[in-house]
Amino acid sequence: STSQKHRNFVAEPMGEKLVSELAGVGEVLGKRLESQGFDRAYVVLGQYLVLKKNKEMFQDWMKDTCQA
Repeated sequence: STSQKHRNFVAEPMGEKLVSELAGVGEVLGKRLESQGFDRAYVVLGQYLVLKKNKEMFQDWMKDTCQA
């Protein structure tokens, strides 16, 4: 089942939502991502697309980028 945070996020267009609004990204990971230049949810989506929507590569990128 999906989290309330996920349901809230997908209930409306992404627009300018902060990276910390992504499900699974709390305050600590959000600040780590922001410090690397990934301040908005759409920027993280862009990185996922750059990685050709490869889940494993994206997870590795998250681990490397914000010590997730």
